[in-house]
Amino acid sequence: MAEIVPGQPLAYVKGQGNVPAPSLMDQAMAGKLPGVITASKDQLFALARKSSLWTLSFGLACCAIEMISTYMADHDFDRFGVVTWPSPRQADVMIVAGTVVKKMADPIRLLYEQMPDPKWVIAMGSCATNGGPYYRSYSVVMGVDHIIPVDVYVPGCPPRPEALLYGILELQKKIMLDAKQSGGK
Repeated sequence: MAEIVPGQPLAYVKGQGNVPAPSLMDQAMAGKLPGVITASKDQLFALARKSSLWTLSFGLACCAIEMISTYMADHDFDRFGVVTWPSPRQADVMIVAGTVVKKMADPIRLLYEQMPDPKWVIAMGSCATNGGPYYRSYSVVMGVDHIIPVDVYVPGCPPRPEALLYGILELQKKIMLDAKQSGGK
């Protein structure tokens, strides 16, 4: 009986006629092809998304200085594919850095709604995460998560640029994990 060789065209097997070679996809799924990796389209899209995050930077107070310094040469957000973008219509990550007062709640919600899906939010600093030192103030929102959903919290008052870098890495992990969990849905 003739053996079927991958990559070869049809083989003739006596008594069975022409037998097609096993498909490359079946061989890859079985792990018989070295150097071939399989992934779903959702995982491939997530890989592209996590490596090209366009941020709508919303600096409201002192945390904005730390956020800005993360873009400078010492920390260089560009190496992670993070680009600041002035328009919510093209941005996919909103970084809320600083004290969110009640007067700013509606503009933040409006900008969030103008962002296309999928979109993510990073709350940077104690004020953006829970109101900070202005806890129970008449004019301060007790965390931006009361207005819009938050994906990653970066604690600190103010948090160092390294903390924001870590927050971006955590967001990238979340993007990949969400794509992996969604599977073929």
